[in-house]
Amino acid sequence: MKKLSVAIFISMLVIHCTTEAQLKENPFTLVYQGAITENTKGKVNIHPVTYKLHGIEIAANVYTPPNYDPKVSHAAVVVAHPNGGVKEQVAGLYAQRLAEKGYITIAADAAYQGASGGTPRNVDKPANRIEDIHGMADFISQYPGVNIAKLGLLGVCGGGGYALKAAQSDKRFKAIATLSMFNSGVVRRNGFMNSQVNTIQERLRQASIARAQEASGGEVLYTANTEITDEMADKMPFDLYREGHYYYHRTHTHPNSTFRYTTSSLLDLMTFDAATNMDLIDQPLLMMAGSKADTKYMTDEAFAKAANAKSKEFFLIEGATHIETYWKPEYVQQAVNKLVDFYQNNLLTSNP
Repeated sequence: MKKLSVAIFISMLVIHCTTEAQLKENPFTLVYQGAITENTKGKVNIHPVTYKLHGIEIAANVYTPPNYDPKVSHAAVVVAHPNGGVKEQVAGLYAQRLAEKGYITIAADAAYQGASGGTPRNVDKPANRIEDIHGMADFISQYPGVNIAKLGLLGVCGGGGYALKAAQSDKRFKAIATLSMFNSGVVRRNGFMNSQVNTIQERLRQASIARAQEASGGEVLYTANTEITDEMADKMPFDLYREGHYYYHRTHTHPNSTFRYTTSSLLDLMTFDAATNMDLIDQPLLMMAGSKADTKYMTDEAFAKAANAKSKEFFLIEGATHIETYWKPEYVQQAVNKLVDFYQNNLLTSNP
């Protein structure tokens, strides 16, 4: 490995120290810029909660708006996190920013992931992720002050794909939004930008062997379990993975966040497609993506198929890559402004 320059070494040291300091100073272990460090009267407050979903304990954060009054009716938004992400990262950032605008929001760790329960760890099956979203709706609908007739949904990255599937059948969600949507099943099957089509059958055989090994009580096998160095990341051909490495492992790292998932999960992932049955979405739909995002083709495809949406809009965040929509202030602000306008029009001024 080539030696890092002094400047790069110092830069990475500062990032590492900053992230460590964030975790130590933030009692909620939130790692995004401007995160809540304490609950203050009159401001957005965060409430760590747990609840059961099919016997599994789910860890979530509920954000309440400034001057929250549980006796007053509020619109609410469910936020689904990216693949490999946890509620303390980008999902928490958008949940907090929406709470600042008057919404009660919830971001939960997926079952088998993050601080939520479930074994083996890091099972990543689409049905589970979709059920997680239904479960967040169950919980937040009963939260004091929430008006169930004004429930919105926001999914980020993989959570965006799963949000589309959840909304196809769950009509409690009155307005659906995605940010940098990632179609997990298609990518796990074909590879990013169809880069692994030639190995589909071999990977399915490996997943089948992993499933059999688990069933017999053997070792649980994992995919994407390799520790990536900065040098390895810098050579990656796709912005998504290269920038994702620095986001998840350097600037916004969290101990509960990991890219790994059980190899047996591929049996379910590789037969899943978030863009099927898009005609079942009859709610208002907003899909947002960066103009420079190499994942934009996934939003393009799903958006085109949403033929029966009550209304639909594709909002392009000019100049942004996929990962930059997670943290870069100017792009986050554009997305938040658009979300506030979208929910204002479809939650606050519509429905009883």
